[in-house]
Amino acid sequence: MARRDKPTHPGRLIRDRRGGAAQSQPSDASDAFTCGQCGRAVGRLPSGGHNRNHCPYCLYSQHVDAERSGDRASACKGMMAPIGVFERPNGEEVIVHRCVRCGFERFNRVGADDDEAQVAALPRVEPRSAPRPDA
Repeated sequence: MARRDKPTHPGRLIRDRRGGAAQSQPSDASDAFTCGQCGRAVGRLPSGGHNRNHCPYCLYSQHVDAERSGDRASACKGMMAPIGVFERPNGEEVIVHRCVRCGFERFNRVGADDDEAQVAALPRVEPRSAPRPDA
């Protein structure tokens, strides 16, 4: 029987062994996924957080969370471009992601395995304290 694979973000790659269409399946947020922007395979988060929320290679994310980080309740599913980086008062660097579909912004900590050159290439922006839906 035919087997189709469909990458999901940030869920698991689901294979339908009966020949039917592949389906997305909710999974732990730290599971591996295929980046919807650059297409690279992204492994589990090595350390420093509970949710894998962006690709460590191109730094893109996907608009999957609605009210809180990790809820995976957004209906938008647009790609979120890394538009800048700022430093929190505690010294932690944060990437600002903006959804290319709806404009929603989310802030994600720089991951331990993020491409340092990609992070350094982002423009420095003013620190932000809460997500802004129409910024």
